[in-house]
Amino acid sequence: MADTTAPSTTAPTSTTPGRRKAVSLTRTPTWAWALPPVLVLALGFLYPLALVVRQSFTPESLEDGGASLTPYTEVFASTVFREALTTTVWLAVGATVGCLVLGFVLALVIAFVPFPGGKAVARFIDVFLSFPSFLITLALLFIYGSVGMANGAWTGVTGAAEGPFHFLTTPWGVLLAEITYFTPFVMRPLLAAFSQLDTAQLEVASSLGAGPVRIVRQVILPEALPALAAGGSLVLVLCLNEFGIVLFTGAKGVTTLPMLVYSKAILESDYPAACVVAVVNIALSVGLYSLYRVVSRRAGA
Repeated sequence: MADTTAPSTTAPTSTTPGRRKAVSLTRTPTWAWALPPVLVLALGFLYPLALVVRQSFTPESLEDGGASLTPYTEVFASTVFREALTTTVWLAVGATVGCLVLGFVLALVIAFVPFPGGKAVARFIDVFLSFPSFLITLALLFIYGSVGMANGAWTGVTGAAEGPFHFLTTPWGVLLAEITYFTPFVMRPLLAAFSQLDTAQLEVASSLGAGPVRIVRQVILPEALPALAAGGSLVLVLCLNEFGIVLFTGAKGVTTLPMLVYSKAILESDYPAACVVAVVNIALSVGLYSLYRVVSRRAGA
């Protein structure tokens, strides 16, 4: 009698090299994948930060290198530090408000007012974000500096010995430079938010008789609030830590916290005081960012 048993169709149990590699990858512990980036972060950022914090508690008067609060008490009691803190805060807040207002208006024009070259302007904003801050400051110096084009044109027309534009070396010049440089950081998220806005809402509001101002206030602005919060918080943190703009404007009477760190560390070689100011600057930045995260989470942004 013939054997009617069907041949076995079971696939071979041998595993291909690629299969073995995939299995071995899935069996790797999760912490092993997180270890390399954590080590890079620790060596490149956390360890230097720990050295700065340690140095801020180590006055030069202690030969044994012991910890003390003396650097903090001396820095906090100095008039220079209090003035630098006040200047840093009001410049950062003023620049943030200016960037929010100017960025919102410019983003509205680019997004909702058709004009030739509108797309090119929107793309240029992305390129502008890669520019270094000192480049914008130099451009302002070429225009409004003591020997800039504006003063040159004034002296050429009136015959005066010097022009009237000398505000770049004042806090107002620093404020103008920061608003000029950081406004695109507000416009970029706004343009992204406006691109997601349903234009049917604008058409319905317009058909019901709403004017442009009312449409902006009741339709566009509520949709733009999360983008405004994101861009404004970013600008605020960046302005708190801005160094290049203050340095390149030549505003010698304007001392911010980053400038004070530079002065204490490089010019005076007072490293404990410089580290104290740096720790305060870091604490301000982290605190403001944490506050933004809490507010945005509660607002659902």
